[in-house]
Amino acid sequence: MTSLPHELLPQTRVVVDLGAVAHNIKVLKGLLAPGTGFMAVVKADAYGHGAVQIARTVLKNGADCLGVARISEAIELREAGIDATILLFGDLLPEQVPFLAAHDISITLGCLETSRTIAAAAMGQEKPLKVHIKVDTGMGRLGILHDQFVRPDQSAKPGNGLALPLQCIEEILAIRDLKGIEIEGIYTHLANADARDKARTQRQISRFKQLVTELAENRLTPPMIHAANSAGVIDMPESHFNMVRPGIAMYGLWPSGQVDQTRISLKQAMSIRSKIIHLKNVSKGFKISYGSTHVTQISTRIATIPIGYADGYSRKLSSKGEMIVKGSKARITGRICMDFTMIDVGHISRALLGDEVIILGTQGKEKITATDIAKAIGTINYEVVASLTKRMPIHYIYPGEK
Repeated sequence: MTSLPHELLPQTRVVVDLGAVAHNIKVLKGLLAPGTGFMAVVKADAYGHGAVQIARTVLKNGADCLGVARISEAIELREAGIDATILLFGDLLPEQVPFLAAHDISITLGCLETSRTIAAAAMGQEKPLKVHIKVDTGMGRLGILHDQFVRPDQSAKPGNGLALPLQCIEEILAIRDLKGIEIEGIYTHLANADARDKARTQRQISRFKQLVTELAENRLTPPMIHAANSAGVIDMPESHFNMVRPGIAMYGLWPSGQVDQTRISLKQAMSIRSKIIHLKNVSKGFKISYGSTHVTQISTRIATIPIGYADGYSRKLSSKGEMIVKGSKARITGRICMDFTMIDVGHISRALLGDEVIILGTQGKEKITATDIAKAIGTINYEVVASLTKRMPIHYIYPGEK
């Protein structure tokens, strides 16, 4: 957002407590064996928290490197002067290799064919392009398929001119031998680590561990070996290997309600705050917002708040979400608009124009969490925070500030 004088800033803003982020890093690291690396996932603008400030905070508080999903995210961090190792999880074309090599950004490779193309593009660079090889042990998204899932084409038989598929380890060793690249890491992604039943995740970990052992027997032990996401960090120490890759938990949010929440205490870093910009007294039978879907049952008072779906505040919260005013919860009335949301404050006699409104966060004894909002609209807390748009400025509270 363009720099504006304070009096011209939007009334609605995201507030991020960097002290809470620092706390979350500390407690997550407390679950790790000494020497275990910590890759902080700051993709999607650090899950809506602002990638640059979050990156600086996590690196200052013990993170070793950063993970992003898009090249643009890596560029933003490098242009901000962040020189830590950055791993790109996806989004790669051969013509982008010179930039990646010049800015020392590590990339993910997930198949031999692509690896050959990327390695050829990297041949002319001053130094090898650092790569992490991703193995699909059961996520079904990206990576070299583990042998468990490979079903050779029955028509591919010796002597008929059709190539049998390579085993996973053969693909990785072939990638190792390519010129222009240097294997910095190997990893997999856990699909069900946040579930109470860990059987599927245990199988993924077992497959990955076996592969790592076989690679070592073939004289390949990458410096970074990682599998654990936030749920893996918290619930499954056997998934830690020599590096972990937490995301959502760094921001004080639980990966799911099935993760053990007794081992550590997380602090939600984000709040969303606004103000009442309009108040009106209305009679019984008054219709509110588009479609007139809400009709007042009694005479009441309606407040308008400057936040809407263009800010990433889901329209699915219409007539079901809540906000906090003067320490009391107020129900959303009618459909959420692009720029505005109406709430019923008839039961809050002291509500005045300009009063602070908590959309996400705590005021007095009342609290609204990202998980609360997610449950109301049938999604996950990840989407609630990551969907926020840059129309709302982010204000940071630094450790020691109130």
